[in-house]
Amino acid sequence: MTQGRPMRADARRNYERLLKAAAEAFAEHGENASLDDIAKRAGVGSGTLYRHFPTRQALLEVAYVDRIEALGARADELAEERPPGEALMEWLYELAVRTLQVRGMKALLSSAVTEPGSAAALTACGSVVKGATTRLVEAAQAAGALRGDVEPIEVLRLAHGVASAAELAGVGEREIRRYLGLLTEGLRAG
Repeated sequence: MTQGRPMRADARRNYERLLKAAAEAFAEHGENASLDDIAKRAGVGSGTLYRHFPTRQALLEVAYVDRIEALGARADELAEERPPGEALMEWLYELAVRTLQVRGMKALLSSAVTEPGSAAALTACGSVVKGATTRLVEAAQAAGALRGDVEPIEVLRLAHGVASAAELAGVGEREIRRYLGLLTEGLRAG
């Protein structure tokens, strides 16, 4: 909730209970967890939930912002530790795995692969993921490890597709790495 004045103590308690209940519900039921159930778990009415979080997307974003920020920081760590092409590949792998491990994150990250300029693409979490992808893609292109005509958003969409395909096929982390390897072979420069 973004207001110019601090929350009252009871409003702050409700906000914290809603976040805890949302994280539990999303972990159990994914992004389609009942918002009414989340409000009940938190011991508040639906109106209170919607005052703090006007949309499901807003609630998902706040519930997972720390995990998304950690993924953004991980991109920078990998960029320091590995050659650019390897850093990009490893980060895409970690992104795909986390997307499947944390129920509800897939819907949140879907906002990052929407058309640039759309309202969903402008979320804070979408900005973190898109920024990390852009940094890694541009570094890989500058090093000659990635085709120059590939846009960062295209790489992000393809990685999202790999995560979705792995989820549909019910495969594990080993297969995700293989799928990403096959994908990145087609993205390599010359």
